[in-house]
Amino acid sequence: MKNRAVAILVMACGTAISAGVLYADLKKGYYSPDQLGSIQQAVPAAISPDADYEVAAYPVPILELAPGDGRQDVQIYCNTCHSPRYITMQPPLPAATWEAEVNKMNKAYGAGIPEDSTRKIVVYLQTHYTPESRKP
Repeated sequence: MKNRAVAILVMACGTAISAGVLYADLKKGYYSPDQLGSIQQAVPAAISPDADYEVAAYPVPILELAPGDGRQDVQIYCNTCHSPRYITMQPPLPAATWEAEVNKMNKAYGAGIPEDSTRKIVVYLQTHYTPESRKP
């Protein structure tokens, strides 16, 4: 019986506290009954049709591939599907992996890179972007 009385007292106090919080929340600010439950915002500024709006150019980081024989072929053929950034953001890959990647782009993805340019691209990537040759 004593536990039941304590439980009823705790629930009554909790209900009273909750009601007080809700009541206090409703009393903040100035509300009319038709505004309850809606959010009021300031009217946005009117846009004038003859106004002059300017936006700065979006900064594009300049990416430089390592200079060397085959760089131009990389810029021409690899740019068809992705940016050169995709090459530079790769971890340094072993030479065999670069060859497999270029062959995959050509055969699986249909890049259409001529055979002589494919060889130049593979040699270029193996020369500049392997763990042994990559410069930080």
